[in-house]
Amino acid sequence: MIKFKKLDHIQICIPKGKENEAREFYTKIIGLTEIPKPQALIPNGGLWYEIADIQLHIGTEEEVNKSKRHPAFEVTNLAEAKKHLEQNGILIKEEIPIPALDRFSFKDPFGNRIELLQKSG
Repeated sequence: MIKFKKLDHIQICIPKGKENEAREFYTKIIGLTEIPKPQALIPNGGLWYEIADIQLHIGTEEEVNKSKRHPAFEVTNLAEAKKHLEQNGILIKEEIPIPALDRFSFKDPFGNRIELLQKSG
């Protein structure tokens, strides 16, 4: 049996050489805090961010695969987050309703889907 402790990190990918564009989106628009990558991984490119008690790792690839894979982050201010994203020109996708959960998703500039959710009721 595997005894999981917590989610440590999520990795999504961007095209090689697009780190500055990713910083613009993830640091300036989303408001995440970039953290240093281990020295041994710096040559691989990409960025790491801290989100609450987990990390978001943004790797680089020659070809970024688009699929339903995505991180989902619970937030405490879903309506405010939605408004902020819309004010920054981010297209919001309303997701299929789930009882006791409000949620929506959006895509970063590289096609990565990100879901934000807030427990309701």
